[in-house]
Amino acid sequence: MNRSARDEILTRLKGTSPGELPPRPEMPPLRELALSPEEMIAKFTEELVLQEGVVHRVKSNDEVLMKLTEIAASEGLKEVIVSTDDVVAALDLPSWGKNHGVTVRSSADFSDRNAFKDEAFTKADAGITGADYAVAESGTLGSIHDKDQPRLLSLAPIMHIAIVPVARMVAVYEQATEAVYGEKKTIPPHFTFITGPSMTADIKATPFKGMHGPRRLIVILIG
Repeated sequence: MNRSARDEILTRLKGTSPGELPPRPEMPPLRELALSPEEMIAKFTEELVLQEGVVHRVKSNDEVLMKLTEIAASEGLKEVIVSTDDVVAALDLPSWGKNHGVTVRSSADFSDRNAFKDEAFTKADAGITGADYAVAESGTLGSIHDKDQPRLLSLAPIMHIAIVPVARMVAVYEQATEAVYGEKKTIPPHFTFITGPSMTADIKATPFKGMHGPRRLIVILIG
């Protein structure tokens, strides 16, 4: 194509009115939005188990500690690193650890970031965190990361244990993202969705669990 022909085509394109975009069709209501709270919990559990996650249901913080004791014994946990968000802080895990032979540390216990990263990547048997949302449609956790819940806690240790009040269960992703980002002046630095253990299919397009993060995900639902 010579230059004059090209210029002529571009001139015609520039002079063409884009017109009005057709209206978007209305989306049918998602069936998940009609689920009752108990149905959402059942759906969340079903979907997460399909992704090789584990879900426990307890009634109170005391039962959370009992379940953690069972997990620590069965998994041989000797050293864990924990967040200090409101859910985890209410459990007083350092005291629990002393009573059950488990060393419990948080990011505040380290003098610098390198020491914290070394603990998370190479020494901790598990990271224990809260979660801000649990998404029923896919068995997904949604976590806002800040100084109380560093992102490494759910990404670096070989096991991730998440403790989530059932009141934080939502039906679909959109409800979580709207709650975090919708018309807010303050946007969190990181918001992460986690669906099951870490997985990749980079090698020969074969799914493999635990390549870039936790090999195990255990969720304890409270309530």
